[in-house]
Amino acid sequence: MPAITIDQRSVEVPSGATVLAAARKLGIDIPTLCYLEGYEPSTSCLVCMVKLRNPDRFVPACGTVAIDGMVVESETPEVHAVRRTALELLLSDHVGDCLAPCHFACPAHMDIPLMLREIRGEKLRDAIVTVKASIALPAVLGRVCPKPCEKGCRRAPADGAVAVCGLKRFVADVDLASGNPYLPECDPATGKRVAIVGAGPTGLSAAYYLRRRGHAVVLFDDQPEPGGRLRRETTPDELPRDVLDAEIGTILRLGIELRGNTPVGRRPSFAELRAEFDAVLVACGASGKSDAATWGLKTGPHGIQVEKDTFITSVPGVFAAGNAIRHKGLVVRSVADGHEVAGCIHQYLLGQPVTGREKPFSVRIGRLDEGELAQLVSQAGQSAREEVPPGVSLGEAVEQAERCLHCDCRSLATCKLRRYAAQYGADAGRFRGQRKSAERIEHDQVIYEPGKCIQCGLCIQIAAKAREPLGLAFIGRGFDVRVGVPFDRTLEEALSKVARECVAACPTAALSLKDESAAALPILGPSR
Repeated sequence: MPAITIDQRSVEVPSGATVLAAARKLGIDIPTLCYLEGYEPSTSCLVCMVKLRNPDRFVPACGTVAIDGMVVESETPEVHAVRRTALELLLSDHVGDCLAPCHFACPAHMDIPLMLREIRGEKLRDAIVTVKASIALPAVLGRVCPKPCEKGCRRAPADGAVAVCGLKRFVADVDLASGNPYLPECDPATGKRVAIVGAGPTGLSAAYYLRRRGHAVVLFDDQPEPGGRLRRETTPDELPRDVLDAEIGTILRLGIELRGNTPVGRRPSFAELRAEFDAVLVACGASGKSDAATWGLKTGPHGIQVEKDTFITSVPGVFAAGNAIRHKGLVVRSVADGHEVAGCIHQYLLGQPVTGREKPFSVRIGRLDEGELAQLVSQAGQSAREEVPPGVSLGEAVEQAERCLHCDCRSLATCKLRRYAAQYGADAGRFRGQRKSAERIEHDQVIYEPGKCIQCGLCIQIAAKAREPLGLAFIGRGFDVRVGVPFDRTLEEALSKVARECVAACPTAALSLKDESAAALPILGPSR
């Protein structure tokens, strides 16, 4: 049996085994996109590159046979740089959004497409869970938000944006009226206590997410009722007070203490708060700016000065967010600040480096031309854009949710290209050129997006091994080669037996399940 050394560790493998197999025997995770155990390696993606010594050269691990005495480097900065370049070349013509445009347009970065799919499937309890993962006050925002997400909706220039804000309000209103509104399970108590100065949108949001993380929270406000500018700057017609009170009530029911009529600075003093609590958040809006100097906080033209992304002030253990640090922010921005600063305070309380919200890796298609957009619209619900007023029926809500173009990746959690791109710090725009068409081809089980395909050929091999009567093939030559159906036949004819197996093997989500609920069903394919 040949014995080789990988990253200074020795391993014996059967004759004919590859470097990749040897690495896996050692528990070394060499990334692969075009390789699937049991099939011939195509060595086309070059993401599995390793360095051989004596003589020095780079080779694909999946297609290189282990030879006795071979010395291999896998986890070095030089090898990682080669893999990163290979990933960037693959991303250079990858046509697909990891995250939808509406996700980036929403200051709270809510998973809007998932909420819409859950409404479409009449899974309203799941939908409120999705909403409240990012937004603590959805019934409120559904009434007072200026809808930046809808301005970013890809369907907007075609025939009107999806009514995201109204659908969010619909889900929240149904939840509040259910008699059993959703209350998330909080993490075990950490023993840490946080004081929040201000029970407006920022303070309430921060309290909600800190409590979910297991921290004890006390809200201090100089007014008798919580809500801050939600009460001062809206009329009861714009924001009915019963809705506001009900939604605040769901937050407080998590076990958050509210001390109204308690202006910080007198009783208690700011110094007393810092002494009594493990962290303090200043979230009292514009009023906090005038008090900040007396509390020892540095201020600037727009309010309390904080570190970008972390909300850390000049005073240790003190954070500030919302309109206390801004000239004038939207309510949705204040609610988003509350969520983000809660994550920063959580890191601080655990003794971790405070880095703020992780920026998810995402490839973005950008603007589509009229033909591309028209095709996507033709594959979605054809109802006209309608507002979703309070009291709308479930059927009407479903009809509006069906208008979503599903711009986000259908296989976001399992896409290997995205996972490795994030792991190796790939720059999706490094080699950007003229992109391919944003085309979708639908099958009764799957959707094929040729612009995401890296021509690994795994689906071709799977179909051939299963003896599909027609199968798939490489079509074209040179730079124009693509995976397609021979003789201009349909995808249904090509994949009559192994459509789901091909989805499981696809490394870039070029093939994905049309019905995402089927993802929970057993499916053949690799686990890595």
